[in-house]
Parts: sequence; C-alpha cells; structure tokens
Amino acid sequence: MPRRYDLVLLDADRTLFDFDRSEHEAVLRLLRRFQLPADRETEALYLRENQAVWDAFDRGELAQEALGRERFARFLRAVGREELDAEEMNRAYVAMLGELPYLLPGALAFCRALYDAGCHLVIVTNGLTAAQTGRLGRSPLAPLIERMYISEQLGCQKPELRFFELVFADLGLTEAARRRAVLVGDSLTTDISGGIRAGLDTVWLNWKGQKVPKEMDITYIADNLDKVRSIILTDTLPG
Repeated sequence: MPRRYDLVLLDADRTLFDFDRSEHEAVLRLLRRFQLPADRETEALYLRENQAVWDAFDRGELAQEALGRERFARFLRAVGREELDAEEMNRAYVAMLGELPYLLPGALAFCRALYDAGCHLVIVTNGLTAAQTGRLGRSPLAPLIERMYISEQLGCQKPELRFFELVFADLGLTEAARRRAVLVGDSLTTDISGGIRAGLDTVWLNWKGQKVPKEMDITYIADNLDKVRSIILTDTLPG
C-alpha cells in the first residue's frame, strides 16, 4: 500500500492508550492501599490536583523530577492526610499505572496496518518512564513500536523544540527524512504545537470535535484512527 510518510511519531496517552481507564483503576487501587476513601469525591480531588501539576509542567513552571511528589503532596493536603508520604504514594501509583496497558479502540489495528505498510513507528510522550515503559511492554503494541522517547529520560518535554531535536538526532534524521515524517497526537498544546515548532507535518486526533484554532497551521485533522491511517497510507484523504 502506498504511504505518504515513512516515520510516524505517535503520542501515547489518549492517542494509543486509554489513559483515563488506566488512571481510574490505578487511583482506586492506590486509595485502598493507603486506606483512603476509594470514592468518586476523593478520586476527583486527586484528578484536580494532578491536572494542575501537569498543566504547570507543560507550561515549563515545574521540573519533571518534582512532578510526582508535588501532585501527591497537594492531594494529601486537600484530603487532610499530610502525614502520609507523597513520594511513596507516587512510586506506588506509577508502578500500578504501568501494570494497566489498556488500548483505545482500534489502536492495535491502526499500528499494525502502518507497520505492515513499512512505516517506522516511534512513541514520543511526556509521561513518566516507569508507567510508560511498563504499559508499552505489557501491551500488544510492543513488537510494532521501534522506539519510545520519554520526557523524563530526555530532560525536556513536548512542545519544546529541544525534545524533538534530541529525537531527530538519535534517529539520525536528515532534512529530507523529516519531510517524510509526521506527528500524530490528541493535544494541541503539547503534540501539535510541538510538531509544528519542529517543522513536522501533524495530524490532530480531534476525538471530540473541538473547534479548530485558526492560528495553528495543522496539516491534517481526523476524529478517529481509521482516518489517520488513511491520511498516512494513501494518496486520497478521507472525506
């Protein structure tokens, strides 16, 4: 099958992996382990504090090494249990998350189709190393993914240009090869803006039909993985 791109840089969470499901199960396990209420209200408190910390990280306001401890320190303050160890909770949570490799519907078939067509598949993610490597290693995607680049290992994160420069250098990409590379992701702020900054073609996986920002030069937009596959593998764009 003809392909438009040779190298496909893929985001992980909410692009290939059902992170929301994995997160939900891991949080409930964690709450039970530390004898905290495993209910919706307590889970919602954690999710709120976690999102605030990740937002600060994405804005460059928080270092990667502080992220895990900070989210649980904030959560423990919110539930009035500051005597618990935030770092211990984070280590336990990341390990639990790595044991829950749920994929989004169609993700395996999508990656297999690209792999069988000769595309090189690489994951680029801002996730934590233990969680991301654990889930990929336990998933059926593992044999199809050539490499995975994780912000915690690189010391910088999407959408920073430095993140992509390190990836390009490690892959040995020439300028010509970059023109045959595409980035696929669900986040405008980290994936798509990072890909644009790095001079890549981009596919925004717009699952929920969000409004398209006019100021962003997005190459393609798709609302499911079948359409992304059609963009990458054929010379006729999906309708």
